[in-house]
Amino acid sequence: MIRFLQRDSRVVKAFFVVIIGLASVSMVVYLIPGLTGQGATSADTYAVIYPHWYSRFISSGVTVSQQEVDKLARQQMQRQHYPDNPVILNLIEQRVGPQLVQKQILLAEAEKLGIQATGDDVIHFLQKGQFGEFLFPNGQYIGTDRYTAFVANQFNLSVPEFEDEIRQEIVIQRLQSLITAGVSVGDQEVRDDYRKGNIKIKFDYAVISADELAKTINPSDSELAAFFKTNAARYATAVPEERKITYFAFTPDQLPGGVPQPTQQEIQQYFNAHQTEYEVPEQARSRHILIKVAADADAKTDAAAKAKAEGILKQIQGGANFADLAKKNSDDPGSKDTGGELPFARRGTMVPEFDTALFSQKIGDIKIVKSQFGYHIVQVEERQAAHAESLAEVLPTIQATLIREKAAQAEASYAQTLTSEALKNGLEKTAAAHHLEVVTTPPVGSQGVIAALPDGSQMIAKAFQSKQGDPPQPASTGEGYAIFQVTGIAPAHAPNLAEYKSKIADDYRNELLPGLLSQKTAELAGKAKSLNDLAKAAQQVGATVKSSDLVGETGQAPDLGQVGQVAPQLFDMKVGEISGPINAGRTGVVAKLVDKQVPTADEIAKNFDQYKDQILDERRSEAFSVFMSGIMDDYKKNKRIRTNAKAQQGPQIPGA
Repeated sequence: MIRFLQRDSRVVKAFFVVIIGLASVSMVVYLIPGLTGQGATSADTYAVIYPHWYSRFISSGVTVSQQEVDKLARQQMQRQHYPDNPVILNLIEQRVGPQLVQKQILLAEAEKLGIQATGDDVIHFLQKGQFGEFLFPNGQYIGTDRYTAFVANQFNLSVPEFEDEIRQEIVIQRLQSLITAGVSVGDQEVRDDYRKGNIKIKFDYAVISADELAKTINPSDSELAAFFKTNAARYATAVPEERKITYFAFTPDQLPGGVPQPTQQEIQQYFNAHQTEYEVPEQARSRHILIKVAADADAKTDAAAKAKAEGILKQIQGGANFADLAKKNSDDPGSKDTGGELPFARRGTMVPEFDTALFSQKIGDIKIVKSQFGYHIVQVEERQAAHAESLAEVLPTIQATLIREKAAQAEASYAQTLTSEALKNGLEKTAAAHHLEVVTTPPVGSQGVIAALPDGSQMIAKAFQSKQGDPPQPASTGEGYAIFQVTGIAPAHAPNLAEYKSKIADDYRNELLPGLLSQKTAELAGKAKSLNDLAKAAQQVGATVKSSDLVGETGQAPDLGQVGQVAPQLFDMKVGEISGPINAGRTGVVAKLVDKQVPTADEIAKNFDQYKDQILDERRSEAFSVFMSGIMDDYKKNKRIRTNAKAQQGPQIPGA
């Protein structure tokens, strides 16, 4: 150390600067609460991601807010048409939250590698990507107003938010391209893989059924007794724990004073606070007759479809009934039975060509429109400008919402009042004072049902978390609450042989069955090969002979399953060859190959490019998944992800 200190003074100074600097950072980190990432985060924080090892020490993390998670989850709920239910919302949030965290990690890694996307990149994507046909039909921009409406209606985002999302996706795609750039596949490997994956075979097969075999296993009483004794530990808690629950319950119609009704002032306040929910975007209603034709159809097929559409249009113009013609001719199964009628559609929700007709065609006019689905004979019946619904229009909905909220609050409050009284006076006196009936259930298991209640699951769950004699507590019943106590516990225990005999017999059979099935299938295979006759061998052992269709690896055969998964060896056999024993789960199988079709060189060449791209895509996806998994492990190992457990909790149920 002394020799080191005797070296160049500039080196020594630099060394001490680093040491002192690190010591200072350590003191700051450990003396200032929360700076290490262990402190509390704000209630709106879902997670904080620290891109660099030092990011936690200087509080330079990227935040994913609970509001972002909630917004994305609600968008997915709307797209999937789920009801506005807090339980469903919470389940979706549990999926989209980690997705947003992963996205921010990928963006951070991309930034480290210098990967960026410019405004020009975003514009190019909008023109040439998946939205190009709608935003730039025939190369012409639809205009700022329609673009803004499209983004708002389809994604519930502003244009800057939407374009930033696209920029981020471009960055992630470029990161994926960089990470997977070295992935390759050889031409011969493609040919071999295609050949192997596209072989088709046909085979006869003999089946031994486990269910039928089980009927031949008939243990004696002494065998069951010995089995029961040998497996005593297995049956020690075979009869599950049960509990007696004493409770009284009330329903909403038993609330003191009844279910409270919302005042006019409360209705107005709710309406004012939820104005955005009552905004109705521009929309139009129409009917159509679809003459379907594939987008890649040849000219002759396309011309025939167009001629048919023109012929139907002439009939309508000549006075024929539109609905009758739709029922007779339309290829749209969703609307033909209603005479072609379609519900109101918002701007941007239909395919571009149909959407253009909806919002530009005169009301009542009938025209032919070509889309990716074929030729549509379209009549616009009604169009509504964007507007906000009035209080009178939404009054019933608001009243119902407020009544539900008030009822839930009143029920929870009444349940707490009754629980407090029961703590002082006991269940019996409290129930009597409020004209409610005390009930004691028979012994019930953790998965049991209480028939007298609309939903007793919450009470049972709480009862199995409580001890006998614990104070009374409330539980929601789906239509009100129950106030309950655990008044008896029957611990899990072993059954006696007599009452459990049928179950023990089933266990005995199930234990012997795999070995017996394997033995019988091996016997069948041996006989079939020695006789060189599958049918004769099957007859001798009592198996059933069946024949498959011509199938590939993903094909199915009854009593066998997916052939390539259960019996891949069949694809390597020669015609006429008999297989060894095949374990198909609940069946044992022996097969004889009767036909085999291998792809020709011409067929392989025809599909070569497409198949090579498919393999490359699969391997690139796998490589990127490995990369992503490694990155996530690194972030977790080095505590570079801090999640806010409180913000991620599900909704709390009043009184629960």
